[in-house]
Order: sequence, then structure tokens, then C-alpha cells
Amino acid sequence: MPSKKSASAARANTKLWGGGFKEELNAMAFEFSKSIDLDSKLYKEDIAGSLAHVEMLATQGLLTKSDAEKLSQGLRKIEKELDTGTFPFAIGQEDIHMAIEKRLHDLIGAVAGKLHTARSRNDQVATDERLYLRRRISEITDLLTELQRTLLSKAEQHFGAVMPGYTHLQRAQPILLSHHLLAYVEMFERDKSRYMDGLRRLNVSPLGAAALAGTPHPIDRRQTAKALGFSGIVRNSIDAVSDRDYIIEFIATCAIVMMHLSRLAEEFVLWSSQEFRFITIGDAFTTGSSIMPQKKNPDMAELVRGKTGRVYGDLINILTVMKALPLAYNRDMQEDKFPMLDAADTTAACLKIFSAMIASTTFNVDAMRTAVLQDYATATDIADYLVQKGLAFREAHEIAAKIVSYAIDHELLLPNLPLETLQQFSPAIDEQIFEVLSPERSPARKRSEGSTAPKAVKAQLNFWKKALSGAIRAAENGLGTAERKRAKKKAHQQDSQP
Repeated sequence: MPSKKSASAARANTKLWGGGFKEELNAMAFEFSKSIDLDSKLYKEDIAGSLAHVEMLATQGLLTKSDAEKLSQGLRKIEKELDTGTFPFAIGQEDIHMAIEKRLHDLIGAVAGKLHTARSRNDQVATDERLYLRRRISEITDLLTELQRTLLSKAEQHFGAVMPGYTHLQRAQPILLSHHLLAYVEMFERDKSRYMDGLRRLNVSPLGAAALAGTPHPIDRRQTAKALGFSGIVRNSIDAVSDRDYIIEFIATCAIVMMHLSRLAEEFVLWSSQEFRFITIGDAFTTGSSIMPQKKNPDMAELVRGKTGRVYGDLINILTVMKALPLAYNRDMQEDKFPMLDAADTTAACLKIFSAMIASTTFNVDAMRTAVLQDYATATDIADYLVQKGLAFREAHEIAAKIVSYAIDHELLLPNLPLETLQQFSPAIDEQIFEVLSPERSPARKRSEGSTAPKAVKAQLNFWKKALSGAIRAAENGLGTAERKRAKKKAHQQDSQP
């Protein structure tokens, strides 16, 4: 039996978990370990989980109807306080979960202590995070769709405009500007698909796993899962509280989104330079120089490019936190909040600014056309022309290379070479070659599906107009009939928990 002195010392610890501790947590240790500055962003999810938990406890006879009503009313009052900024945050609160429970006790008294029946902070936190990411995935995929629509609008506006296509940042072949922009629409569609794929694994409930071993109370985990919109429950209680794969997958997808944005940002930086002059970014999304009056800097594009490294860092952060943790919960996992929140906030902010910046941008199609006309980008067209005349491609490639070399040496563009000169390189060449040498006609000669030919690009534009209006599922593009049926069937299955 504890002595009066030790019992008094134990009561001196005011933490909700401190009943068996004889000393208060060291002030420096408290500051080092608190997380309320970050996890307070999860308050809506925390309250939603608690309300579902209360309802289930009452259904199972673990709470009286009266106690359940008091708890629910108190939780809703706290949510309003947090919504309006009137919640009385107090010094010494270590996380949002304890802050809410302490405030609930202030509002309704001792019955607040029944809220934590059959629940641990371990399954509570995991539930909050899954609910939070579900909300952010919905937001970010909507932002991706808005960015796709902005790109599609520009592609439609400039349909038919020709620009140089690049490989190795060297002019390669003439393409349509619309075709180039639609390549990014495709990338961002894959990003949306990755989010939704991760969502199917994320959208299962850990609530009721308690600390790690479950609970002896007769709870109904599936009731709370259904109330919170989960598709099922995490089958294994240890996995329920120790898994953070859902955060890792989310941040990994954010990193891929940022990589795609960074590639587009790099092109905007290059294209807005005096060396390219392909675009003019709106003044509202550029800045000037403190010393050079003529400068107009593409700062928003550069910041997106820079913030990509930040989200990459978030991914390395969470992977490193989890890499050597034994089962089940470890306090290291408190460090999952910063990378999760930062990746979500940064990705969302970059998508918003990029959509607005693109909408403000003018595409200088005359400058793009001039760049196409002043180059040797139809060299591949010459080779393809000779193949159609019966030559092997390797032989045709060599002849085309010699023609380009001759034109460069004589400071002539390909369309300006005399027919007699061209025929010196191959007797198969006739006057039709000049149709091939025209850079502006080059895209129209492409025949393969998905190419830069105006007809093919028009088909892409029509597809994306329907897809982004919700008329069809873009993710099904490219699937055969049987594959499409299997994809639809799979999409409707709950592929995690029976």
C-alpha cells in the first residue's frame, strides 16, 4: 500500500496520464515533447472521431444515454470554440487530444473521463490522421483538376500554334503548343490516380485497436468505421496503431506532383527569358529587382521549383522516422505530423499559385513560330520521306544528316536548299521534298495515335474536355473493353478489409 507521502506526490502530477507518477514532467522535457502546435490542425478530425466513439459506446451499453448526450454536446461546443478561435488553450497542454479532453472536463465535469473508454491516444491519433489525409486528398485532387482545366484552356486557345519540340534542351522536331501543354495534363491525371489509389488503402479505421492489443470492452469497431465514412477496419490491432504507410504514400505522391510542377516551372523560367521569349507571365505573378529596373523575374515559378525540395525532404523525414521502429507505437511517430502537414500545405499552395500564374500568362506564338522556322527541325522528316521512297531508315538517316551538315556549312535553312543540290545526296529526292521541309506542315504529317498531328491533338482536347467535366473517367483512357470492366469492378471493391 503506498505511503501517504508517495500518494500525495503522485497526485501532484496534473497530466491526464500522470496518476502513477511522483513528479511533474520536467519543464524542458515538456517543451521538447509537446505537439499541440502541430496537431491542433487535426481538431475537427479528433472531434469527429470522438463523437462517433461516443455514439458507439452508447449503442453498446457502455455509456448511458444521458452521459452520451452530455459528451456529444460538450464536444460540439468545443468544436465551435475552436472554429471561432475562442477555445481557451492553456499552458501545459501537450497535444490537441488532451486539450480537448481537459476542456470537456471543465464543461461537463467527471463524465468527461468516460470518453476515453476502450480507446487509446494511439488509435485516436491514427484515426485523426487518416481522416485528415482523406480530406486533404479530396482538396488536392480538386486543385489538380483545376490546374488541368487551366492548361486545357490554354491548349484550346492556341490550337494549331507550332513550337519547337525539345530533347536534351535542343530543338528536335516541330510540335503543336497544345500537344506540349496536354503532356502535363496527362502527368497530373496520373497524380490524381495515385492519390485515389492510396486513398483505398488509407480509408480504413484503426479506431478500437486501443494501445495495441485491443480492448476487453464489447465495442463495435465497424459501427465507428461506418459513421466516419471508412470502407472497413484495419484487421490487426498492432498494425492499426504502428502503421504510417498511409502518410508515406501520401507524401510520396505529393513529391511526384511537385516534381511535375517543378518541370513545368523550369520551362516557364526558360520560356520567359529573353533567350526564348515564348511566354510573358502576368505582372501580378512576377517581381522586379531592387537594383535593376528592367528586370521582371519569374519568382512564383522559381519558388515552386524550390519548394519541390521541401516536399522531397518531408518524404525522407517520414521514411527515416519509420525505418527502424519496432512494433507497436513509439514516440518517434509523433514526428509524423510535421512532414504530413507540410507536404499537404506546400503541395496545395503550389497548385493554387500555378493555376493562377498560367491563367495570367500570354503565350507568344509568333516567337515560337519564328524559332521553328529558323532551325533544322525537319531533318527527321527528310529521313521519313526517303523511307517512304523505299530507302532503309539507317541509309535515309545518314543522307538527312549530310543534307543538314551541308545547309549549316553554307548558312542556309533546309527549305532554301535548291532541288538540284538536294538531289546530289539522293536520286530518290524530287520536288515533293519541299512539302517535307516546311516546319509548319511537319506536325500534320504525323499519323500515329497520340501524336502531335492536329487531328490527334484535337482528339486529345475533346477527350480531356469530357474527362475534366466528369463525363468520363480519364483513368480509363487506353484500357480495352475487358480491362475497363475489370477496372470498374475493382474500383467498387473494398480491397483492404472484408
